[in-house]
Amino acid sequence: MTPLDKALSDKVSAAFAQRFGVAPDLVARAPGRVNLIGEHTDYNDGFVLPCAIGPSTMVAASRRDDNAVHVVAIDFDNALDTFNLKQPIERNTDQPWADYVRGMMMALQNAGHALTGANLAIAGNVSKGAGLSSSASLEVAVGKAMLALAEIEIDHTRLAQIAQSAECDFVGTKCGIMDQLISAQGKAGHALLIDCRSLALTDAPVPDDIAVMIVHSGVTRGLVDGHYNERRRQCEAAAKAMGVAALRDANLDMLAAAGLDAVTTSRARHVITENQRTLDAAGALATNDLTTLGALMAQSHASMRDNFEITVPAIDELVALLQQAIGPVGGARMTGGGFGGATCARNLHRLGMAVTLIEENAVYTSCPFSNLVLHGSRDIAAQQFNYEAIAREGEEHGEDGEALLAIEKRGDAALLRADRYDPEIEAFFGNVFLIN
Repeated sequence: MTPLDKALSDKVSAAFAQRFGVAPDLVARAPGRVNLIGEHTDYNDGFVLPCAIGPSTMVAASRRDDNAVHVVAIDFDNALDTFNLKQPIERNTDQPWADYVRGMMMALQNAGHALTGANLAIAGNVSKGAGLSSSASLEVAVGKAMLALAEIEIDHTRLAQIAQSAECDFVGTKCGIMDQLISAQGKAGHALLIDCRSLALTDAPVPDDIAVMIVHSGVTRGLVDGHYNERRRQCEAAAKAMGVAALRDANLDMLAAAGLDAVTTSRARHVITENQRTLDAAGALATNDLTTLGALMAQSHASMRDNFEITVPAIDELVALLQQAIGPVGGARMTGGGFGGATCARNLHRLGMAVTLIEENAVYTSCPFSNLVLHGSRDIAAQQFNYEAIAREGEEHGEDGEALLAIEKRGDAALLRADRYDPEIEAFFGNVFLIN
């Protein structure tokens, strides 16, 4: 267990004990994810290349003797939700977070699994609204916990399908399978090439000298606000017009002959070309060809911006700054459903020389932090944890004397690898952003 996981496990277990008066029977975990490439291809039966990340959702759980489910959501000021498994499970309009829990319970029961009543405490450190699949992480973690309490074992791919059903049919986001599948099947040190039609999984090892950095833009978004479902409808209309089951089966010649309107044509063009980019990216990763991988990531972002129209100016500027810092060997792109959230950068050999900062929709680039360095090839951290020196540099280069570090302007902050997490660092800076 990493220090990051231990801290979260201790937190959720303590909250459970405080609420329910006893220690939990178990703690279930499911990670978030970052998608290296392959955006909005999953619900078009295409290909995606995500990897699991260190931040996760954990559920502390114990069985009850009745059919009631009592839930405490630590990240929402210990908000409570209660419902009964033997009665119709309805949406909780006052607490949207509870719908992911309720939806997973209903989906598990609809799949034929006999659940027991439960007490649950839930907490996570996956940034919400950042395109890192906090919702899928929650669904999968809840599913693992409830199945474990009922002593039911199922295939992890089947668990992911049930979690997808919860989000599509109960929450209302018509998502693909990628987020839930990588949360259920991801493993350390690997990306996963997923064929979203057959659900065939191909491990894609990440070379030891490559780092993946997730940068939160500070622009949050929700997928149920209509944009995501609208894009899916447009893709389905394009596939129907071309006489194919899904856009995975289409090509650019078919698209040119379809006579679609300009918007629908652009949506389909993104998916068709993104599928090929994803396959090419998996090949480039396998041969450690970061120049090709970086070019594919740049093309992916341009297509999301121009064809699928799911980026925002702050994201576009942030990607450009990251790409400038990385250089030609490696790449940067937006990750997630779009309209805000995070960016993903590959190959950080040079990133220590250009720390990027963002506040709301404004993007800044700082002067170099000599004490925020790349140690080895995978580790961005404060060298020897020289907190005072970094704080001094932050005050020197920051605005209004505020020590600005790393990713987000949220007061003092430090960027560290997840396995270098140290409570003393968090105590000193007040906020720590972690990468895998």
